Amino acid sequence: MVTRRPLLSTRVLLVCAAIGVATGIVGGIAGLLTTAILAVVPILYGVLLGVHVLPGIIAQEVLQLPFVALATHVLAALVSSAFAIGFAPQFLGTALLFGGIQELVAAIVRYRSWAPWRFFVSAIVIGIVVAVAVFFAANLAKLAPWAQIVYLVLAVLGPVLWTAIGLGIGRSLRRAGVARPRR
Repeated sequence: MVTRRPLLSTRVLLVCAAIGVATGIVGGIAGLLTTAILAVVPILYGVLLGVHVLPGIIAQEVLQLPFVALATHVLAALVSSAFAIGFAPQFLGTALLFGGIQELVAAIVRYRSWAPWRFFVSAIVIGIVVAVAVFFAANLAKLAPWAQIVYLVLAVLGPVLWTAIGLGIGRSLRRAGVARPRR
């Protein structure tokens, strides 16, 4: 009888869960701030929404394995939903979209390149998707042209900024021994 190793081991899933809980709390707080940001300074919403790249970035940086971004994003979305239950569908949709983009970029390089450029490619793609989606969903066309430009720039740079923060956190966790080297 041949036993197959699971796609994600228990140890890997536990690391994903820990990262998911921590980043889910951050995402939940961002969810609570969403209504106020959209009402007061909607041009900053892309920066706030960019925080949701953290689960996948940290998980991929720490574990450097397939599917950890998606798994961690879903776990983080469930935690975030506990903070702002009204945004649960949005949290889950964002988790699948952001985690899917991060996994797709990693898959394109066959899960062999974990260089920072790869993470930033996914951040820029996510930023563009966020910028366009929120621009229409929040009716930002009603803003002055300068505010529309600022919003679009910040919406793309938000995920890039949060990606840089996530990479720093991930590297710190690796140095702390959270991820053992693969054999």
